[in-house]
Amino acid sequence: MKKLISSLVLLILIQFTFAQEIAFQGEVTKRAKEIDDSGWEKGSVVFTGSSSVRMWKNLQEQFPEVSIINSAFGGSRADQLLIHLEQTVLRYAPSKVFIYEGDNDINSGQEVSEVMENLNELVTKIHAKYPSTIVNLIAAKPSPSRWDKKVSYLALNDMIRQFATTHDNVHFVNVWDIMLDDSGKPRADIFLGDELHMNEKGYELWKEIFIPFMK
Repeated sequence: MKKLISSLVLLILIQFTFAQEIAFQGEVTKRAKEIDDSGWEKGSVVFTGSSSVRMWKNLQEQFPEVSIINSAFGGSRADQLLIHLEQTVLRYAPSKVFIYEGDNDINSGQEVSEVMENLNELVTKIHAKYPSTIVNLIAAKPSPSRWDKKVSYLALNDMIRQFATTHDNVHFVNVWDIMLDDSGKPRADIFLGDELHMNEKGYELWKEIFIPFMK
């Protein structure tokens, strides 16, 4: 009986994982077609990751001197980006890659160490094919709706910072500090009503942080 229950649980987990993968595959494929239809150049700067990047609608307008590809897909985690790395990053032969993952990962219950393993694998796979490509790992942002996970996000950001200092062609993009108010809490005026995703004012703050990394 125990073996039967274990087999059923395993089957359910496999089906759930497969369903999640298929769902994201549809979104990734749709976005890839949109990018192909609009045209792109090898050596562009690729932004990818979850919805905080996907919803950066005026990203190209804010950096008109740089050719940018936004291949992010909402709700993603680092382990899911790994599955779609070829379609979202590698096929573009990018000069730079900006990755925003870790936010949903921590919120879904993953440990900081697990997130770092996946980020390490992402960097390793990118550099295995393009050793000179600069990988910019974006810090997890502070948001009111997930402020109860502040300690985990800070621990993750610290680990990403350390990782960047010990790996060639890897940089840490710290968006955390600029998004806090004078009391050290997330600024209320830079978020949408869901208190998770940013409004235009929030992305203006991000622009300030990203300028040195885009040069």
